[in-house]
Amino acid sequence: MKHTSLKKLLALASPLRSGDVLAGIAAENEEKRVRAQMTLAEVPLKRFLEEPVIPYEEDEVTRLILDEHDQEAFAPISSLTVGDFRNWLLSDVADSVTLAKLAPAITPEMAAAVSKLMRLQDLILVASKCRITTKFRNTIGTPGTFSVRLQPNHPTDDLTGIAASTLDGLCYGCGDAVIGINPATDNIDNICNLLHMLSDLIENYSIPTQSCVLTHVTTTLEAIERGAPVDLCFQSIAGTQKANTGFGINLALLQQAHEATLALNRGTVGTNVMYFETGQGSALSANAHHGVDQQTLEARAYAVARKFSPLLVNTVVGFIGPEYLYDGKQIQRAGLEDHFCGKLLGLPMGVDICYTNHAEADQDDMDTLLTLLGTAGCTFIMGVPGADDIMLNYQSTSFHDAAYIRKLLGLRAAPEFENWLQSMSIHSKTGSLQPILKSNRLLELSAKKIS
Repeated sequence: MKHTSLKKLLALASPLRSGDVLAGIAAENEEKRVRAQMTLAEVPLKRFLEEPVIPYEEDEVTRLILDEHDQEAFAPISSLTVGDFRNWLLSDVADSVTLAKLAPAITPEMAAAVSKLMRLQDLILVASKCRITTKFRNTIGTPGTFSVRLQPNHPTDDLTGIAASTLDGLCYGCGDAVIGINPATDNIDNICNLLHMLSDLIENYSIPTQSCVLTHVTTTLEAIERGAPVDLCFQSIAGTQKANTGFGINLALLQQAHEATLALNRGTVGTNVMYFETGQGSALSANAHHGVDQQTLEARAYAVARKFSPLLVNTVVGFIGPEYLYDGKQIQRAGLEDHFCGKLLGLPMGVDICYTNHAEADQDDMDTLLTLLGTAGCTFIMGVPGADDIMLNYQSTSFHDAAYIRKLLGLRAAPEFENWLQSMSIHSKTGSLQPILKSNRLLELSAKKIS
């Protein structure tokens, strides 16, 4: 295997997942997979700069990765092999400060490669050392915090229904990452209505958070032109130019959207204005994978995200379905890999801990992944009413799940949001949830507005 191409070696070394089998690039059996991992461990990190998995001339993501690689930051690890890099990452020398300085030197392919040599505990330990802080109207990712995207989706985009779900989530301490709606109807008038509703909610209750309607970036640009109150600009992204073309985007369009959203100057404590979502299998589903394994392509999507200094990046790990991640075991591994690779590359990584109803997975699998990600220092998760998204028709994590992981690990909401929760008597001074019916000022204020 010593003369095997990097692209093929990365695929053969990847832990089993149904998407790579579907693509016809997975190892035939465990023996061949382990042999590939042993060979990969001996590959010098420098080789990833010399042998791109997708040709430089064919792919703007490859050009982004190589053109913006920080050679000076790379110097301390330039002599290492992938196996050496794994051992170094697990050592005490690789602390939070050191890893933050190293992030610009690590290419997505290097991150993907080293993750393939790691057990789950390795992925958790290294990711827990990576601390990435971002800011808009609050500060996300500080030590001792765990944030939640409040996801109040509705099958008809009914504003009253969305408001009710949002109120429910706020009463459980959710929403500090973002209050983010996936619109059921993606037309500009509907998008603007949703944006105005969220903006009014945040302003009326003086909530130190941000809103986002997860529409296509071109629709967001149109909303900005109409004067709509856009906080964050959202876009799904992938790890190849061809896959991004399938999404209707390229790097130039994302740059335009980034600049337009920044120009609104709606942040109060920071200027991170982009929100990206990704997921293993997206390039394969668009026939845009170039024979590269899905986990390496997922890591390449993080290079696109890193270019625009996002507030949030979220891998929707089990959403595409069992064709790509077959069961709970594969979803758990993929979620920890994605989180590890994103954090290593310097991104504020969250995970939508989720599965579709036809996957071989259940909520117990999600509880396991949630707990593992909590110990790994995950930046944020989803808060969905009852963990059941009635618009997107998939299973995720609930408001209760967010409360569980905070309580279990002694974590708080983003500091500005935590102060607001206490002022509303939603949280106590110690960060625990207060009884809703006794002293919740948010419900009291809501009742007055309704009457």
